[in-house]
Amino acid sequence: MNNSVADFQETMQHLADTFIKGLPGKIEDLETLWQQLQNEWHAEKLQIVHRKAHELAGTSKTFGLSELSGLADSLEETLKAALQNEAQLDEQQRAEIFAQLQEVGRLAVNQASDFPKTFAKQFNDYLVDMDEVSQVFVVDDDQEAAQELALQVSYYGYEVEVFGRLEDFREAIKRTPGAIVLMNVEFSDDAMAGIRTMKEIQQEMTEPVLVVFLSSNDDFAARLEAVRAGGIAYLTKPINSSELIEQLDSFAVPQTQEPFRVLIVDDCATDLAFHAAVLEQSGMIVRTVEKMNTVMRTLLEFNPDVILIDVYLPECSGIELAKVIRQLDGLFNVTVVYLSSENDFNTQQEAMLLAGDDFLAKPIDPKRLVSAVTRRVLRARQLRGLMVRDGLTGLFNYTAIREQLGREIVRSNRLKTPLSLAMVDVDFFKKVNDNFGNAAGDRVLKSLARLLKQRLRGTDIVGRYGGEEFAVIMTDTNAPEAAKVIDEIRKVFSRLLHMSDNKEFKVTFSCGIADIKHFPDVKSVSEAADKALYQAKKKGRNQVVITSGD
Repeated sequence: MNNSVADFQETMQHLADTFIKGLPGKIEDLETLWQQLQNEWHAEKLQIVHRKAHELAGTSKTFGLSELSGLADSLEETLKAALQNEAQLDEQQRAEIFAQLQEVGRLAVNQASDFPKTFAKQFNDYLVDMDEVSQVFVVDDDQEAAQELALQVSYYGYEVEVFGRLEDFREAIKRTPGAIVLMNVEFSDDAMAGIRTMKEIQQEMTEPVLVVFLSSNDDFAARLEAVRAGGIAYLTKPINSSELIEQLDSFAVPQTQEPFRVLIVDDCATDLAFHAAVLEQSGMIVRTVEKMNTVMRTLLEFNPDVILIDVYLPECSGIELAKVIRQLDGLFNVTVVYLSSENDFNTQQEAMLLAGDDFLAKPIDPKRLVSAVTRRVLRARQLRGLMVRDGLTGLFNYTAIREQLGREIVRSNRLKTPLSLAMVDVDFFKKVNDNFGNAAGDRVLKSLARLLKQRLRGTDIVGRYGGEEFAVIMTDTNAPEAAKVIDEIRKVFSRLLHMSDNKEFKVTFSCGIADIKHFPDVKSVSEAADKALYQAKKKGRNQVVITSGD
């Protein structure tokens, strides 16, 4: 088990232990509030009792205590009906609620002893899938060719292992069934060994292995057999590395996808921590808000892709909060998903009609939570991308990257953190187009865009500034640190092999860097980075230059 999964399990177990230890206190709070209501009736206090019962029901479901959550659900429904009647309860109703409270308290004590076992089983099943590591296996008995291919693939951030013997590969794929296989078709002793081996392996595996076949043979019969062996792609030699990486990226989206930004608003600290841990484990960037007085600042600073909001909040309803969000500049189209144990169909419909996009009922299975958020973010990004993304590279376009720069400068100045802007420009790009054609030039730009996205942090922002020029906003990074990172990417890019009409060629880039310590606004930092880029070109290209304004 890798460290990240072990850490995740530890986090989940800590939340479990905290929840169990806190159960008596939660029950005592409910009983105390209820007793206060008997002495002096207040509709506001009844709302608090309802919200706490709602929280107990939802959190119990989340941690697998189905019987306790069922009783808490019944209590919540009784309290909800009382709230909707807007009248003081009669003696029979009060007695019913008191009896339900006692039953919830009794069951909470009894079920707690079984909690760790139930919880561990639930998440051990889930973590089997989360422990898979995206890898690429190169299988070819031509070791020189295999190592060169592995090197090119590794430049794009993939973890690559080479196998010269089919027997060794057979054992490895059983241990790592999630690996993407680059299988050579022809081996020295059998012209169809790769396809034959994959057919046998596919029959033995419970889930299909993702395999890309590589071959010198381009006839229909070979391609047909490759499909029958489960091939998801068939590339002919010499291999175009850009085309290969595009194929890999399409099957391993997490490798290249900018991390999803998720904001969760919930007054239940346990649920917040639980859902945040699940989403963070899947690679998302998560911010949580428990107190309403911090929600506005977080919204404006974080710029989320999707917001998960509990329907019941202490100072306002989730629906009211969603309406406020819709009024904020830049957040009118942000995806809002209600996350609540509310199971009344009319309430769900009302929530979605009033400023919401979706409704997820607690408890939500971790896999379904990740899937639902992923689906919503991808759709939102696709729609937003039509307006702010460059069609060729998928990066922010000129207008969008300038807007992002302005936003990040404001944030950095407020937090007093460093920020650098790197301007990257492909060297002799016109010669690439002249010598190898515009299509080859486009592939070079896409390769550089992909490399920048993969090698930079999720918090860094990349855009196509125009033509062969790219802009990189590096948050929390001063100019020397930014130069070190970009220079490493420059070295890798200079070693990449590009191809056109079976001819291989290499390309380099130059870079200029400025930071907001010396150039505090969008105009000055952009101009300074451009001047530094000009100096890099003037000094001979294929280098990184920093300007300090001195």
